Amino acid sequence: MGAGPMNHRTGPDAGWLAMATKYPIIGRPKDQTETAMEYVNIPHVVAMVGLPARGKTYIAMKLARYLNWVGLPTKVFNVGDYRRQAVGAYPGHDFFHPRNREGVNIRNKCALDGLQDVCEFLQGGGMVAVYDATNTDRERRKLIHHVISKRMGYKLFFIESICNDANLIETNIMDCKLTNPDYTDMEKEDAVKDFMKRVENYASVYQTLDEEKEPDYSFMKIFDAGRRVVVHKQEGHIESRIAYYLMNIHITPRSIYLTRHGESTYNQLGRIGGDTDLSHRGRQYANALAKFIEDQTIPNLRVWTSCMKRTIQTAAAIKAPQERWKSLNEIDAGICEGLMYEEIQEQYPEEFSARDQNKYSYRYPRGESYEDVVVRLESVIMELERNENVLVVGHQAVLRCVLAYFLDKKSEELPYLKVPLHTIIKLTPQAYGCKVEFFKIPIDCVDTHRNKPLVTRNDEGKEENLPVSRGNQGGGRGGGTGGASGGSMEVIEGIPVNILRNLAGLLTVHDQDDNRLHDDDYPQTNPLPESARAVHAIRRNR
Repeated sequence: MGAGPMNHRTGPDAGWLAMATKYPIIGRPKDQTETAMEYVNIPHVVAMVGLPARGKTYIAMKLARYLNWVGLPTKVFNVGDYRRQAVGAYPGHDFFHPRNREGVNIRNKCALDGLQDVCEFLQGGGMVAVYDATNTDRERRKLIHHVISKRMGYKLFFIESICNDANLIETNIMDCKLTNPDYTDMEKEDAVKDFMKRVENYASVYQTLDEEKEPDYSFMKIFDAGRRVVVHKQEGHIESRIAYYLMNIHITPRSIYLTRHGESTYNQLGRIGGDTDLSHRGRQYANALAKFIEDQTIPNLRVWTSCMKRTIQTAAAIKAPQERWKSLNEIDAGICEGLMYEEIQEQYPEEFSARDQNKYSYRYPRGESYEDVVVRLESVIMELERNENVLVVGHQAVLRCVLAYFLDKKSEELPYLKVPLHTIIKLTPQAYGCKVEFFKIPIDCVDTHRNKPLVTRNDEGKEENLPVSRGNQGGGRGGGTGGASGGSMEVIEGIPVNILRNLAGLLTVHDQDDNRLHDDDYPQTNPLPESARAVHAIRRNR
C-alpha cells in the first residue's frame, strides 16, 4: 500500500523519504528539527488504526472533545478529508485497491499532508493531535513512528478499533458512512455495495497491531465498542487519561437530562451562592419536574443532585434512585458568597472587573473558577459516560460545564452558555455529536443569566467594562428561553401535550399570569410554542 518497501532496520525507504523531503517540517534532517524533547510537556499524537466503519472517527472526535474540555488543546486530522480535497468527486472503490498505483500514491501524499499539518499544529501550541486514518498496515505505522517519534520527538499512541459484531458494523455503515460526502449522490443500495468492496480492499492488506512485531509502540486495542480492551506500553499521564476515558465510553442508546434546581430564595433576591431553600415557585417546579419525569417513563433512570438543599428539594418527589454528589455543588464564590452582582461591583471593583475580563479562569478569592469546576467534574463526566439514563439536578455554573463537554464548546464560551431556571435539557448522544432538546416548564421564575460584558476603552486607552444588563431579578416574567449559546442544535421549547394537562393542575393561578406568559418571553424567531399556549388555555379554562 505504500510507495515502496520498508527497511525494517532504518525506517522508511527512499520512496517515502523522497516524498517527505518536500515538506518544510517533516522533511527536514533530524539535526535541523526542533524536537519536542525541548518541551517539559511533550505533545502527543494519537493515531487511529482499523478498517472503515469500525468507529475510528467516532472515537477520534469524542476523544478530542474530552481533551479540549479538560484543557489540552486537541485537533482531529482526518486523512479522508485530505483525499476528498485531492481528488474531488468520489472515485469509487477501485481507488482503494492496493494494486492501484495512482490511488496508492495519492493516498500516501494525503497521509504525508496530514502528518505535516499535525506537526504544524503541535509546533503552534497544540498539545494532542488525533491522526484519523485507517493506518492498517505496518509499513504506514512505521512511517508515522519515524516522523512523529524519531524525527519530531513527540509521544505517539496508536488506538486500534476492532469490530467483529455484524450488527455494530451495519449500524455504523447506515448511520455514518452512507451520509458522508462520498455517497451523497449515490443510491443507498449502490453505496452499500461500493463501501463493502472498499472495506475488502483495506482488509486484504490489514495487519493488526502486534506487541511482538511492533514491541516499541504504545497502543490500545478496543474490541467491539469496548467489550474488551488491551493496552500495551502506555506511558505518561496523557496516555493514561486517554486509556481510562476510552474504557468508560459506550454506544448504548441513552439520554441525559439536565435541569437546575427550582427557583431559590437567593435567586429571587439576586444573590449568588449560598445554600438556601426553594421559593414558592421553586417548589411548584419541583412538583412539575417530578410529573414530567414520571410521564416520560424513562427506563432505569438514576437521579443525581448536589449536596445543596435546593437541588435535593427539587428532586425530592421524583420516583427514582438518587445519589448526592459533592462534585455537583455550585461554584464557590468565596468572599462574594451571598452578595448581589451590584454589591460585588461596589465592594470589590477590581475583582468584578477581573472576572469580566476572563470569566473562565478567574478564581473568586477563597473560592473557585470555572476551570476549577471542570476539574472536579471530570469524575462526573466519566460516570455519565459509563451510565445510561441519568437526570442531573444541578446549578448554573456546574451545568454550563457539563453542557460545554457534550456540545464541544470552547472555554471562552462556557461561562456564558444559557441554562435557565425551570427548564429541562435533554441530551441524546449520537454518532458524531449530541441532539439537544429544551423543555421550558411554564412556571414563572427570575432570569439569572448575565450576558458577556461589552468592552470599551477609556480616555487613557485602557479597556473598561460597560454596565451589564441582567435578566429580570424581581420575579417578573419567566426566566428566558433556554438554550446554550452558539452552535446549531434542535430546540423544542415545550412539553408533550399529555404531560401538559397533568402539569396544568400543579400550577398556581395568579391574577397577572395572563400578562406573563406571552410571546415576549421567547426570541422573535421562535414564537410562543404551542405547548406553552396549551398550558395557558388549560389554565384559563379551569
